[in-house]
Amino acid sequence: MTHSPAVVTVGPLMPDLVAALEERYAARPLESLDSAAGSGAGVRVAVTTGRTGVRADTLDRLPDLGAVVHFGVGHDRTDLAALAARGVVASTTPDVLTDCVADTAVGLVIDVMRRLSAADRFVRRGEWARPGGGSYAFPLARRVSGARVGILGLGRIGKAVAARLEAFGCAVSYTGSGPQDGVDLPLVADLVELAREVDVLVLACALTDRTRGAVDTAVLDALGPDGFLVNVARGAVVDEAAMVAALEAGRLGGAGLDVFADEPHVPAALLERDDVVLLPHLASGTVETRAAMRDLVLANVASFLDDGRLVTPLG
Repeated sequence: MTHSPAVVTVGPLMPDLVAALEERYAARPLESLDSAAGSGAGVRVAVTTGRTGVRADTLDRLPDLGAVVHFGVGHDRTDLAALAARGVVASTTPDVLTDCVADTAVGLVIDVMRRLSAADRFVRRGEWARPGGGSYAFPLARRVSGARVGILGLGRIGKAVAARLEAFGCAVSYTGSGPQDGVDLPLVADLVELAREVDVLVLACALTDRTRGAVDTAVLDALGPDGFLVNVARGAVVDEAAMVAALEAGRLGGAGLDVFADEPHVPAALLERDDVVLLPHLASGTVETRAAMRDLVLANVASFLDDGRLVTPLG
């Protein structure tokens, strides 16, 4: 009889993290185990990402599971209620990715407002060099310095975004579940009202029942034809169909998107638009940050197997 390892991986993970888990714990992918209920007896830790997660049916296969360790801060595809019902704890990798995600958010703000990616394509298509072209042939952009910025979700990442944009002289306000202690920024209770007051709305919130689909037609119309949407949270925070309709009708000025509702699939209507910047969910994608995330995952696994405690537990 083949014994299950103490650690399994669920879904795609960084190759060097997989290699480290295999070397230290003889970890195997979940799909390599027998699919019968309880076939994963002996597995104590499942390592996954917010894009894959661990569902209730997976728990049926892993009766001895004690912890789910997420690579990243997202955990929306993990059934936390099912975990709690079975006494399974979970962790993420907070803090270590805050700076890079915030940097990406600011990069998207600058890119979509100043039309940098669109201008790059303009040059590559040879339009700048065409007779009668020149710099004046490219549409004017919008100024970032001094812009009014609203943030949905003023957690670690939201605060880091605010600090960066304040350095640009931006007037930053926010909305969320309530006032933040020690934060000297205006709180706007209603998301539609916040969108109406700002030039760009940055989404940096967790995906919850409250935030799912929160950016709907009313919010997009409040942003208006001169307003911009930037999303480094989760794609499902935005009603994508409503966003596409707003862009096509000229009711929204533009969008900078690192996340999508059905990744890696991006709405086809967005692919040819010059008023949209599209990134492949890479906000934390730097050598330094991904290494720190890997190390924190390994620390969580080691700590749980050693004494049943996680380094960065959820909740």
